[in-house]
Amino acid sequence: MDGTTKALLANKLIAIGLLVIGFLIFASGYRYGSPSSIVVGCLLVAIGIILLILKIARRNRPDSAA
Repeated sequence: MDGTTKALLANKLIAIGLLVIGFLIFASGYRYGSPSSIVVGCLLVAIGIILLILKIARRNRPDSAA
């Protein structure tokens, strides 16, 4: 594994972790009626989705044929 592959793997794991943690915080905030938890959960989910989209876009670049 070279440095780029490790960075992409770490990026994917961080994105999936943010999605899971964000969803759990969102669900907890929804359950207990905490607007701040709902907002934080949505932000973490959005960041996780953005990171996954960036990872997929980098992987599918035509100049990255390996």
